[in-house]
Amino acid sequence: MYRRHLVGVPLAVMLGGCGFRLRGRQTFAFETIGVTPEKGGAVASDVSRYLGDMVRPVTPKPGALAPDVILDILAENREKVIVGLNASGQVREYQLRIRVRFRLRTPGGRDVIEPTDIAQERDISFNETAVLAKEAEEVLLYRDMQTDIVQQLLRRLAAIKTLEP
Repeated sequence: MYRRHLVGVPLAVMLGGCGFRLRGRQTFAFETIGVTPEKGGAVASDVSRYLGDMVRPVTPKPGALAPDVILDILAENREKVIVGLNASGQVREYQLRIRVRFRLRTPGGRDVIEPTDIAQERDISFNETAVLAKEAEEVLLYRDMQTDIVQQLLRRLAAIKTLEP
């Protein structure tokens, strides 16, 4: 028990001394955000879920305030491309791709972030004797890529220091 403390304390001091710290909650230059499409898009729904109470309807009800900025998810494409065949022409490897195009604008229409693409790709081997397992692996890889894209998008939103032109 005492040995663990002998190893753990100096390690914690070294990490603190090099500037390491856990990533905290991101801060944004805006208080509220509208996300389009409001329904249907997987990335849009993940962003909305992450931002929680900050999300407001893009077209507010009478008397309600419009959001400070609007995040438009312009396109969300998934592809599965063959990248490897064996000698008999059977597929041995696929590449899974997700590409999301978005922009951030004010309710007045001024672009804060011009239309931008974020892309992820992963390679997956294929074996016809384990089709169900490979389908499950494909679903997990797509979900992982989608999570990475949402995190990249949120970091780009957090990098905005001001909404002024």
